[in-house]
Amino acid sequence: MSKVKSTSVEVRLPSQLGYEKVAMSTAAAVAKLMGFREDRVEDLKTAVAEACINAIEHGNKLNDDLSVGVVLSAGINALEVKVIDDGKGLKTVPPKPDIDKKIHGEEDPRGMGMFLIQALVDEAEWVKGSNGKSSYVRLVIRLDAVAD
Repeated sequence: MSKVKSTSVEVRLPSQLGYEKVAMSTAAAVAKLMGFREDRVEDLKTAVAEACINAIEHGNKLNDDLSVGVVLSAGINALEVKVIDDGKGLKTVPPKPDIDKKIHGEEDPRGMGMFLIQALVDEAEWVKGSNGKSSYVRLVIRLDAVAD
């Protein structure tokens, strides 16, 4: 009988916009190895990119001295992704955006990241780090999830 264990892949990114693409590609490669459908891989790539951009911009405030950690843990039926930064974490979860107002220019077109992440993965959790360090977002996408 073979022993089943989870596989973990870690990537460390500089706090510079554009490097989220490295995390996207890595997450996609792991998801494909796990057997995810292409549409779920695309959902994952978008969610990971958004989480990394938030970590770079808001968590690390584009500080070149800080990095963003991405830890992918492949289990039997799910892939967990943690995107870790050195920010203090969220004080409050922003309200659900008003898409119509954004489209019509009545609201800032930005600010959709967290909403988008939650819509694309099966679980999303924002965790404040201790002492204002190592805050992270934890994303879970399940292998057996059916697309809407």
